[in-house]
Amino acid sequence: MKVDLHCHSYFSDGKQSPSFLLQRAREKQLTHLALTDHDCVDGLDLLRSEAEGINIINGVELSCLWGSSEIHIVGLLIDSDHDHIEKLLASQQAEREKRALIIDEKLQKLGIDGLMPYLRSLPCTAYTRSHIADFLVDEKICKNRQKAFKSHLGKRGKVYAAATCCSMSEGVTAIRNAGGIAVVAHPGRYPLSKGKLSALLDDFKECGGEAIEGSYSNIDPHTQSYLARLAEEKSLYLSAGSDFHDAAATWTDIGKFPNLDQRAIKNAIWLHPKWHSSQS
Repeated sequence: MKVDLHCHSYFSDGKQSPSFLLQRAREKQLTHLALTDHDCVDGLDLLRSEAEGINIINGVELSCLWGSSEIHIVGLLIDSDHDHIEKLLASQQAEREKRALIIDEKLQKLGIDGLMPYLRSLPCTAYTRSHIADFLVDEKICKNRQKAFKSHLGKRGKVYAAATCCSMSEGVTAIRNAGGIAVVAHPGRYPLSKGKLSALLDDFKECGGEAIEGSYSNIDPHTQSYLARLAEEKSLYLSAGSDFHDAAATWTDIGKFPNLDQRAIKNAIWLHPKWHSSQS
């Protein structure tokens, strides 16, 4: 079995279509692929309609708040038509649009027009700051995405607007109610101390979370080993995925991440009872 349980299409901040993801997954000889777009599930039907030969895992990636920290929670094996998840996603998308409108107003005060028509011309359902960064690059306001975040979109940027999203507890509850498994995405990437990360996982588990990503693109061996130990200590399953966004970013290609090691494999998410019932 060869899986990628975290990737994005142009329905959120990915660059390519679900069809492209499927083709790349076939090239990499994957057996299972999860589309986990940010706060939307619009690409799942298209993915399933073309998925011959690959097992499709219904997924989503929710932006959630844990205290003052934004944490991303992946939901796998969800019923994407479940009422609870539909309502939460509609709310998340509305908040993303409100944030974009605030940023647009600030940009207009700087003499930069056209953000909202640009966003609405895209195939995406969930607007992100990456889309706005692309707009600033296209308009030659900024040299690249990194400069756009530093000068305009980051916390000290000229047009910064804080994110508004659901709590981690609300996100996990929605995933569970939709029949899914909640997974903390890329836990080693958050600016949290080991103590804070441990506290996050305790709170996550208390509200019904069941897994963390134990492998993802560019993870270093030390972090991977540490996350495997944490998962074992806290009785959490381990998931794995590339966090693919763009074919040009070859270091995050579909299926490109280290395998779970022998110590971690016994806690792999594909051993979860829900996984087996979904594949039967």
